[in-house]
Amino acid sequence: MNDEELLRYSRQIMLPQMDVAGQEALLNARVLVIGMGGLGCPAAMYLASSGVGQLVIADDDEVDLTNLQRQIAHSTASVGAAKVESAKETLGKLNPGVKVECLNARLEGDALEDAVGHADVVLDCTDNFSTRFAINAACLTTRIPLVSGAAIRMEGQVSVFDSRDENAPCYQCLYAEGDDTNLSCSESGVMAPLVGIIGTIQAMECIKIIAGIGKPLTGRLLFIDAQTMQIREMVLKKNPDCPCC
Repeated sequence: MNDEELLRYSRQIMLPQMDVAGQEALLNARVLVIGMGGLGCPAAMYLASSGVGQLVIADDDEVDLTNLQRQIAHSTASVGAAKVESAKETLGKLNPGVKVECLNARLEGDALEDAVGHADVVLDCTDNFSTRFAINAACLTTRIPLVSGAAIRMEGQVSVFDSRDENAPCYQCLYAEGDDTNLSCSESGVMAPLVGIIGTIQAMECIKIIAGIGKPLTGRLLFIDAQTMQIREMVLKKNPDCPCC
């Protein structure tokens, strides 16, 4: 690290859990954030400000006026622009030292597996089951840790699925393909600060994995009820009949 980086990240470096080694691990890391919506925006912004060296952001959508209530990397001036380009501009202003790569496409098949395989950690910030299942499968194939978040109405959840641990469950141990209820924010609504809470937790879990600190949410599912601000935790076990892992 140079002197400017030491100063920029000084408040993290002084934490005994992080120290210089943890910060250098972040600076050398490559993180893939899939989805630049309500979850992906705060997650990517905190990862950039914390000093993750390379951020790859993927989304094939454009900014819509209805997005601005919760997708905080975008502004009114961004309406009509590609979400990845809008987010890249915001991330560059937050921390010009972070290299941001944009994938303005819906990642599928070989392209998804290739993008996942070149990352150190993947954040699933998408909003549909079919994409989540595909991301999970790609992370299992490449043995890349997956940080999964979801939010709808006033409820959210976060977990970590780390296939490097043979005893850890995968996303499909939790949800089967028949569980797809196709809930969306456009149909069901979502509270703006809730996605910020979930996306920020995803960023925290990502940092913990990269820096090797704390206890990630592997094998645990965190539930947040924003109406009562109750936080519950459920232990997840590997499903011996899981069709994926």
